[in-house]
Amino acid sequence: MATHSAFAKDNVAVVTGAASGIGLAAAQEFARRGMSVVLADLGGDRLAKALEETVALAEGGVEQVAAIETDVADRASLEALERAVIQRFGRVHVLMNNAGIQPGSSIFGPQVAWDNVLAVNLMGVVNGTRTFGPGMIAHGDPAVIINTGSKQGITTPPGDPAYNVAKAGVKVFTEALQHELRNTADGRTTAHLLIPGFVFTGLTANGRTEKPAGAWTPAQTVDFMMESIERGDFYILCPDNDVDRPTDEKRILWAALDIVENRPPLSRWHPDHAEAFRRHLGGQTA
Repeated sequence: MATHSAFAKDNVAVVTGAASGIGLAAAQEFARRGMSVVLADLGGDRLAKALEETVALAEGGVEQVAAIETDVADRASLEALERAVIQRFGRVHVLMNNAGIQPGSSIFGPQVAWDNVLAVNLMGVVNGTRTFGPGMIAHGDPAVIINTGSKQGITTPPGDPAYNVAKAGVKVFTEALQHELRNTADGRTTAHLLIPGFVFTGLTANGRTEKPAGAWTPAQTVDFMMESIERGDFYILCPDNDVDRPTDEKRILWAALDIVENRPPLSRWHPDHAEAFRRHLGGQTA
């Protein structure tokens, strides 16, 4: 399969949340492909270590890879990132808005959890796109914007409403973005929504040091992402070692049918509908 031209050697990729997890795996994949890569994340030892590891994979070494301290919750910080990238590398061909946090939240819980999650997980994506997107469209080369969403933004399970709201917003924003891009005259930029499955990262480890059998590694997720973009997929719906695509599809359809059939919200977790949902899954658990 031919490589999508946005990922060509010597093109430029910017990845937020690149100090660990999926972001780091993506940055390293781009570096291995010969791209110039900018790792954007909060400053500190993690970012320094990620830079060192990525430089080691890059044919051009330190000339090909940069790490820039960035707080995606601050639009001014994203604008400074864009200026620094353009000054060093000239233009951007791949933008991956991946930075995310998950401190936990509840409907009537602390305001700070809501403010932080929405600022990073939603507005970091919105403002990252709005900061880099115009230049990516204007330079005319093939370009790609990848926004990291979540299955929790689609099926919205109970337990962490701020995270669900933010990721649902990422889905809606990225759909609107791709509609805008495909209706842009002579446009060569596309958008894609990455929807990871269970991935073993610092965000999901919960104190564990070994990957659970059901989880994918970040590298597996990035491999699937790249294959999906090569196919032209917008929705990059990732399976994992526990949940296959047919199960994801059934869960997503059930959530949509709550509206169509006028069921209680989140009926998948409602005792009156538990047995019906089990049958819908073909006897599997929720």
